[in-house]
Amino acid sequence: MKGDRFDPKALIREAYRIEGISEPECRSIFMDWALSLPEGMEAVEALPALVARHAEAEPAHPMSAVLREGLARGDGPRRRGGWRGRRGRA
Repeated sequence: MKGDRFDPKALIREAYRIEGISEPECRSIFMDWALSLPEGMEAVEALPALVARHAEAEPAHPMSAVLREGLARGDGPRRRGGWRGRRGRA
């Protein structure tokens, strides 16, 4: 099955078609989706389009909650590695 540039394997689209799917299952599908994005595309680029396409049409679906959570967490702070991450604040 072929998707589009925001859902290359059509994983998100298919999740919405699975009757009785749970939120943990949606999280697993979301992780697989994120790992299958084409090189150079980040989830924060694709998520707004997927939310507009799917979550707005089916707001009560468990995948809608997962997509919105991913969208909300997309711009969070990141830990710096190496000595700067272990140094602490002065």
